[in-house]
Amino acid sequence: MGFVGKWLVGAIAVGVAVWLVPGIDVVGGTVGAAAFTALFLAIVNAVVKPVLQVLGLPITVLSLGLFLLAINAFMLELASYLSRNITHAGILIEGFGAALLGAIVISLVSMILGGVIK
Repeated sequence: MGFVGKWLVGAIAVGVAVWLVPGIDVVGGTVGAAAFTALFLAIVNAVVKPVLQVLGLPITVLSLGLFLLAINAFMLELASYLSRNITHAGILIEGFGAALLGAIVISLVSMILGGVIK
């Protein structure tokens, strides 16, 4: 699956998270919000996430991997912020709990869709 396929899967996953999680709202158009947020999420996951995973390795080991959920929630918050401020279309996350639940939903939907498309 190429970049466009992964981006489409990410956009669908973000759309499902917007639909399911009560603290996540759309800003600047429904289709554009999911697409731009998925694009920035892919960029943030490629650039920032590996650095945070290395820096947070001791906490991740102590928490038996649960700290990775917090890192994923932070990546979603950062992608949302960048998307809204650069393209003026994205998602608005009301709190860390919504970001955490949204990151879990996006991960599960991406895993399921990625497995079906391959």
